[in-house]
Amino acid sequence: MNVLKAVSDFAIPVLFLVILSIAVYRDVKVYDVFIEGAEEGISTILRIMPSLVGLMVAVGVFRESGALDLLVYALKPVTKLLGIPPEIVPLIFMRPISGSASLALVSDIIKTYGPDSFIGRVASTMMGSAETIFYTLTVYFGSVGIKNIRYTLVAALISDVVGVIAAVWICTLVFGS
Repeated sequence: MNVLKAVSDFAIPVLFLVILSIAVYRDVKVYDVFIEGAEEGISTILRIMPSLVGLMVAVGVFRESGALDLLVYALKPVTKLLGIPPEIVPLIFMRPISGSASLALVSDIIKTYGPDSFIGRVASTMMGSAETIFYTLTVYFGSVGIKNIRYTLVAALISDVVGVIAAVWICTLVFGS
């Protein structure tokens, strides 16, 4: 156990020194390269900022308008048929949109139902089985200027649905309902 602690304590400093050593060996001007990378990072942030602001506003409007609650209510018969706990449905819709909103939902679910409840386990498994699709597309595609995302979006949404179904199925299989 002490070996793992020592490795974890020194891994980042050693990696940092290795990178610097290789840079010095190859005659790279480390500070200049760092400054160039920082400038590029700032320009990337400025390029994607409008998309991120739009996404955050849309998430806020979606939640606060009651549209999410209406959608959850409308899908209750389908989720019951699929064995999805109704308490998880808001997470299903928020996970592809916002990581922080879905983390808040999971925290609330775990606080309400407990981490060892079926609902808590499904929520935790779903957090690891799905991605914040719209945020990821906004950041990565926006940073390189790609505007046509429809095929990527469809594939990502299909994978999200599969992740949700797999999370419920695996939790049911392993823990029972």
